[in-house]
Amino acid sequence: GGMSFHGGLVGALVAGFYYCRKHGLPFLALADRFFIVAPIGLGLGRIGNFINGELWGRPAPAWLPWAMVYPHVDPIPRHPSQIYEMLLEGVALFGIMWGTRKRPWPEGARIGVFLVGYAVMRIIAEQFREPDPQLGFLFDHITMGMLLSSVMLLAGGAWLWIVWRRR
Repeated sequence: GGMSFHGGLVGALVAGFYYCRKHGLPFLALADRFFIVAPIGLGLGRIGNFINGELWGRPAPAWLPWAMVYPHVDPIPRHPSQIYEMLLEGVALFGIMWGTRKRPWPEGARIGVFLVGYAVMRIIAEQFREPDPQLGFLFDHITMGMLLSSVMLLAGGAWLWIVWRRR
């Protein structure tokens, strides 16, 4: 636990690169197209998390009208962090990625846009999400999701810098 998406993304990139290389396909061009629509899958996955009652949020203030009680967890009203993540990583990130499709971008740039965009959205959402119980908080207030997303943010920024310099 603690790096399901981040580890899955690395695995998908490695597998995609290998497949493209083996079959003579342009990896960067295909990855650019894939990452435009990838947020749709992320959003649907977060809806699944909500339906399954997993990845619940931190305790919410009493005045928050959309706070949720997860009876299998405790009687405390909590942030529906899965919905926040669906809106951020699914809807908002899809809007950003969809907006990149009409502009001429250097090949591979959308990979960096996705990495930076996802990382920012995830770091925001992590403020409301209960950390994984087996990991808890790191340094009293940082979750594993925040830490891994910070690395992703740096990697995405570095990738964008490399791609734009190559242009």
